[in-house]
Amino acid sequence: MMTSSRWSTASFGQAPDSSPIELADLHDHVRVCNRFRGAWFTTQCRAEAVHGFMVAHLVTTVAATFALAAVLVWLI
Repeated sequence: MMTSSRWSTASFGQAPDSSPIELADLHDHVRVCNRFRGAWFTTQCRAEAVHGFMVAHLVTTVAATFALAAVLVWLI
């Protein structure tokens, strides 16, 4: 359900916080946008998360593998 709230970028001398109505409208908007993205968006987000994990740990994994191989060669 889309509602039309009045967005304002001015604080008029008050604290520059979002009102609960604005946050609720933003939540509704994001929910609608995410619904349109569908399963491919979820798949892409998960693939990016896995890729980020693999990239972050790739150097460590390769270094540990080479270290283990070096120790095994030294022992043999």
